[in-house]
Amino acid sequence: MSGYERVEELNIMKVIAETLNRCNDMTVMLQTVLEKLLELTKLDTGWVFLIDSPEEYVLAAHHGLPPALAWGEYEPMCSGGCHCLSRYRNGTLTHPVNIIECKRLNKAIENAWGDTNGITHHATIPLGDGEESFGLLNVASPRKEKFSQEELTMLQSLGFQIGTAIRRTRLYQEEQRRAESFEKLNQFAGFLWSADDFYDLQDILEKEGKKIFGWSSVDCYIKNQMGKNSASGLLEEVRVDDSLAVIPIAREKVVQGGVWITPPEGTSFQPGDGEFLRALARHLTLVYESIALKEKRQELLLHEERKRLARDLHDSVNQKLFSLSLTAKGAKEMVSKYDSSLGELMDDMLSMSQQSLKEMRSLIWQLRPVGLEEGLLSAMKKYGEHLGLCVQFDMERLPDWSRQAEETLWRIGQEAMNNVGKHANTREVTVRLFDTKEGAGMTVTDHGDGFLVEAGENRHTLGLISMKERAELLAGELSVRSEPGAGTTVEVFLPHRKERRGEHED
Repeated sequence: MSGYERVEELNIMKVIAETLNRCNDMTVMLQTVLEKLLELTKLDTGWVFLIDSPEEYVLAAHHGLPPALAWGEYEPMCSGGCHCLSRYRNGTLTHPVNIIECKRLNKAIENAWGDTNGITHHATIPLGDGEESFGLLNVASPRKEKFSQEELTMLQSLGFQIGTAIRRTRLYQEEQRRAESFEKLNQFAGFLWSADDFYDLQDILEKEGKKIFGWSSVDCYIKNQMGKNSASGLLEEVRVDDSLAVIPIAREKVVQGGVWITPPEGTSFQPGDGEFLRALARHLTLVYESIALKEKRQELLLHEERKRLARDLHDSVNQKLFSLSLTAKGAKEMVSKYDSSLGELMDDMLSMSQQSLKEMRSLIWQLRPVGLEEGLLSAMKKYGEHLGLCVQFDMERLPDWSRQAEETLWRIGQEAMNNVGKHANTREVTVRLFDTKEGAGMTVTDHGDGFLVEAGENRHTLGLISMKERAELLAGELSVRSEPGAGTTVEVFLPHRKERRGEHED
């Protein structure tokens, strides 16, 4: 190589290096450097294949392709195989080589796809940085059938430069992508921390996750909160593959639920997404802990308020009713010997005061913080025993319901059994509990006196309204079926939270 040729080669290397260093956009960089390389080497045609996997390649840049290879938006270059790709995939293409026969050009001639502009051969140069290979650079000129060893050596140096630039650009883009992901996470975290309960948290994950990150789908499960019966697929650590990310939600190092995320349509999760998703998992764990503590605090406040109210009723109204009962009993004994009609009035007063005392004690029992701590079945059984009822349960398995659904069924069951104790003239009650994919249900049945429902609604307005309002608060339905002499059945069905929420969505 002459001194002049050496200077020319160094100049080409310098110009290409400057071109590579001016851009961080992969597509723009490869297209610009390919055009500059062809200009400096006085070649006419070139193209770059980026190869991310053995099965897939992308036409990342091209210049001067003949009509035979450019038709149909470069279809001949974007599909099918060729000798250079085959050799790259089997690991035998590690240095620049002359491709004597180009399969794509031969196919274009055989199928008369158009003019090849006299191009019959091309050189192929692997693009890599010494550690990793990224693809291939192909260059050609009309009627040029062979590249000299000096030309191939220079092209190899350029291929190394381009390969190094590809790695740098990918690292830069990955860092940019990482920064954008954490910036979005910061915005997303603000929404997560605004959640008042687990259902709000699920709504935010689905709606804001799709809006901020463009996720195709988000599914959230939290044990004993979402009205489901199992938690299959829960993991202890974040797992990410191309098409799915699974993020555990833990409390005190125990997995309580999980979030399943699919990436935006037409994309896939990248290896670098793991760090951002693990940060999201830490946010979710803290938000879950905050919501759980908030709900526990609300339960404790309610617990204390019920204790206070029960204590006040016991110390005031209950004691006065007890005193009234004793006074009525004493007055009856004193006046009955002098006036029988007055004695009958005293009997009525005594009976009413004793009944009121019984009802007040029942109310105090309800207000005491004794309820669902041992489960719905235990609570209903104990309350039935308090009322002097024998409660039989009918169920296939123990349902796994949300706390709100269980609390509502408990309160409706209390009122229904209370009505049996007061009006049904029977001690037998059957409670059926069931759940479906749509929601939770309960029936309370007795075979007592029964009543006409229309008249009963007027007679027991407060109790029926209370039960219906409790059910309607959870978008549920409650009905009462009864006939004189045929007993009474109270039916309630509460849809799972997801179905209830759907009624209010656009």
